[in-house]
Amino acid sequence: MKRKSILISGVVSIIILVSIQYYIIKGVWVEKDEMFDLRYKTLSKEAIDIIDRMYNTNGFDTSLYLIDDYAAGIIKKGLFLTTDTSELTKKKKGIFNYVRVNLNKEEDLSEYLSSFFAMQGYEKNFNTTIEITYLELIDFDKKIVVYSNDYFRNRSLEINNNDHSRILVAPFFFDRNYVRLHFNFFIDFADKQNQILKETSVSLALSTLSILVVVIIFLIAYKNLIEEKRLSNLKTDFINNMTHELKTPLATITVAGKTLEMAQIRANDVKILETAKLIGKQSVHLNQLINLILEISMWERTQFELDKKQVNAHDLLHDIAECFRAGLSNGAEIKEDFKLSGIIVNIDTVYFTTMINNLLSNAVKYSDKKPEIILEGLTENNYFVIKVSDNGIGIGKTDQKHIFDKFYRVTHGNIHKFKGLGLGLYYVKRIAEAHGGNVAVSSKQGKGTTFTINLPL
Repeated sequence: MKRKSILISGVVSIIILVSIQYYIIKGVWVEKDEMFDLRYKTLSKEAIDIIDRMYNTNGFDTSLYLIDDYAAGIIKKGLFLTTDTSELTKKKKGIFNYVRVNLNKEEDLSEYLSSFFAMQGYEKNFNTTIEITYLELIDFDKKIVVYSNDYFRNRSLEINNNDHSRILVAPFFFDRNYVRLHFNFFIDFADKQNQILKETSVSLALSTLSILVVVIIFLIAYKNLIEEKRLSNLKTDFINNMTHELKTPLATITVAGKTLEMAQIRANDVKILETAKLIGKQSVHLNQLINLILEISMWERTQFELDKKQVNAHDLLHDIAECFRAGLSNGAEIKEDFKLSGIIVNIDTVYFTTMINNLLSNAVKYSDKKPEIILEGLTENNYFVIKVSDNGIGIGKTDQKHIFDKFYRVTHGNIHKFKGLGLGLYYVKRIAEAHGGNVAVSSKQGKGTTFTINLPL
């Protein structure tokens, strides 16, 4: 429950951090966007002032001349002298379209701006948009408004307010002989978002890095917590198992001692001898357990001190199998398959025997039927290879990752079915590594297990 609450707290903290970083980046992005627009507005104003002073033009002289001449022709021809509403609307739209197309086609301002931006070291490629906000055709001789386009003026303003990607360079107001014209001139950079992204890349990278660092630290801390919890559970299991193992001989010795106090037992020499043997046997078992605990402590503090000897590999494995076979009482079968003719190995025979006996003991212990064990020995790629295979209950994939860990024991549900301290395979691994080799496991549940030890020749 505590682990779950820590996980939830960590995830919530990461979400909060990501949210904060998101709003920070969003704020930076908005600021960069505003600065981008302000930069080009300022540059455009400077460019317009310069071309007005140097060339006495606003960039629309040709367009305005043509539009004014076009308006004069319309007024003089009296094209608005009609009572047909639909026909009048059609003519008004035609006038508006002519003005709009002409402004976009004949303007020179965009060329001036592009050159000026390039001179300042900024992006010079952009699109332009001209939107008319007010258009009147006026007969100044009669002082009357011939045509006022309020419909298109309102629509243009609506478009301007809804488009945030364009930059307003300047509004223009012109009064000519036959035209009163107001319009806005916009520029639009196709790669504006990319430019802003480049400018915010440092902040974005730092935010992303900070999030990754926090996530990695959290994952490492959580993994360490899980590992500590697992080790704590393993140690608890070890203490419980060891306590149980110690209680068994102690209880037997206690009962045997009270038995010797009984008068009828003291009068029977045979019973006294049997009880004394039982006490001796359990004392040896108790002493072995105590020595095992001392060995664990010693192995943790020091490295193995191997007493290596040159021995015949075939004879050594055969002797181990014979000795183990002699101690079996449950009908287990051990088959020997050695391809080690004349092979001499340099090993510590005591530790090596302990290592093989541990594997053989496990093969017998973890079997739900008559144990059938195959002990193989061969050489391969300059390695002395020993394989111990059985037909036991097998080991699940999850447990295979941890079976060589100290105190680890394979469980069925949450109950340990077989007695032990979880040290046998740990010792096997330590002994193999002390000889410069390694040990691996291959297993399928219900189909048996094979342990493979590789020791350098």
